[in-house]
Amino acid sequence: MANAEIIQYAEGFRRKVNEFKKLCQGLNEETASSAPGDRWSPKQIISHLLGPEGIGMLPSIKAFLDQDTPRLDMEAENPFFTDNRKRMPFGELFAEFEKEYGRIADLVAGLSEEQLKRKARIPMLKETPMGEYPTLKDWIAALGDYHLDFHLNHLKEILQALEVTAGK
Repeated sequence: MANAEIIQYAEGFRRKVNEFKKLCQGLNEETASSAPGDRWSPKQIISHLLGPEGIGMLPSIKAFLDQDTPRLDMEAENPFFTDNRKRMPFGELFAEFEKEYGRIADLVAGLSEEQLKRKARIPMLKETPMGEYPTLKDWIAALGDYHLDFHLNHLKEILQALEVTAGK
């Protein structure tokens, strides 16, 4: 049975997706595809959070469970903004984002203490406080508490620069 902390992480994924939804509510295609200066567009931010097309972010969590100390080669600052995602309507791309993080939240909610202690090797994290060999619990916290929060604030900055009022 999952502990209260891991249930909070699962709920946190859902809550943050809802925060993104509120910010993106009513965005038209033109605004969703607009980027101020050399920044990412809202569409690119959502694409980045989805991870590599056809793969997503869920496999990074599953790898901890399926393999002994898997190596995860993550790509920081890659928007994964493929031609397909460029053509995809923003609402459709956002629906994929909701589904992916819903699946992540569902998986996280059912993890055991033993599973949360499993480790992976993520060379990109070598110079971070988490280190190159984070536990699954550390990785979940990084995805939910750091990564989603970072890009939630990123999206707010972009919308402000585009002079868009949240939910309009």
